[in-house]
Amino acid sequence: MTPQLLAYCKAHHDWLLDLIRSLVLIESPTDDKAAVDRCGAALATRLRELGARITTVSQATAGDHLVARFGPPDRQVLLIGHFDTVWPIGQLARMPVREEAGRLHGPGTLDMKAGIGLGLLATRALFELAPPTGVGVTMVWSTDEEIGSDSSRSLIEEEARKSEAVLVLEPAMANGAVKTARKGIADYELTAHGVSAHAGVDPRKGVNAIRELAVQILALDGLRDLDRGISINVGVVHGGSRTNVVPERATASVDVRAATLADSAYIDGAMLGLTAQTPGARLDVSGGFNRPPMERSPGVVRLFEIARACAAEIGLDLLEGATGGGSDGNFTAALGIPTLDGLGATGDGAHALHEHVTLAELPERAAILAGLLFRLTRA
Repeated sequence: MTPQLLAYCKAHHDWLLDLIRSLVLIESPTDDKAAVDRCGAALATRLRELGARITTVSQATAGDHLVARFGPPDRQVLLIGHFDTVWPIGQLARMPVREEAGRLHGPGTLDMKAGIGLGLLATRALFELAPPTGVGVTMVWSTDEEIGSDSSRSLIEEEARKSEAVLVLEPAMANGAVKTARKGIADYELTAHGVSAHAGVDPRKGVNAIRELAVQILALDGLRDLDRGISINVGVVHGGSRTNVVPERATASVDVRAATLADSAYIDGAMLGLTAQTPGARLDVSGGFNRPPMERSPGVVRLFEIARACAAEIGLDLLEGATGGGSDGNFTAALGIPTLDGLGATGDGAHALHEHVTLAELPERAAILAGLLFRLTRA
């Protein structure tokens, strides 16, 4: 079936390109609700044109999330992605939407408005050429993925629990590979409390919070194990007020990543169990894992093998890979729902000024996704 789906996607390449362009031209930074909602309204219109049943999940501060349903209502395959971006209003002036050397450039093209376009084209191809027989397609397009998905996580997990599989339209890896594993992501805040004193007159009366924090930072190297997939990065440090004052407070913001659920539990316990090592100092630790690891489970492997077979039908060798970055697929995989990530566009420069997608590969990516949906929606 995939060759027929590819022919359809190639025939509708201009439709896809127009859709992606229109979404990119509506700037949608996560922290600007009005802007994100404008993009969501345009996306909802496109979805209705394809026959979707739309539910708008209103939010007080974040942009409103969209749920779109196609086909039979009782069983579903779930597509997920986001239409918020990291780029502020006005970025289009610096990064205009343009075609150049077979690429479409612009803020949010790769991450991930092209992926949304692929999801819509694949679903359109499926329902026009081979309508599902018993299993429908549901889409959740969220608005706060770039800042941790706080307002959308419960919605995504609710829909995932009703789904037989979850397909994530985040960008592919650099070589076009889909993602069968992602690290879990945690943020921790270490706050060292000391005692202030005059650094020259009464240094013995002081307890240096920066020194205590330095001891803790060095100790974190003992938890770091890159071969095992555990990374720890102290990214931001603050402390002290003046050079002649023994600092009474210092803080460190720490990014932690782990490849397995077992290691995320281990590292969380170790981080929260840190204690002060300097006499007279006190240490507070807060935070934890926002995104659990997405492990390469048998369900994930099964989805990859189906996708790989679809790609082989059109002469492509689809690869798989793991990444240290997270997505909303981390949430669904941790629930035990078979999840395949990185099914979106190929290109380069996510969150960078050279962000772009590769135009020639868009129909192929859409066809692989449509072929996967075809196989998953047979009753």
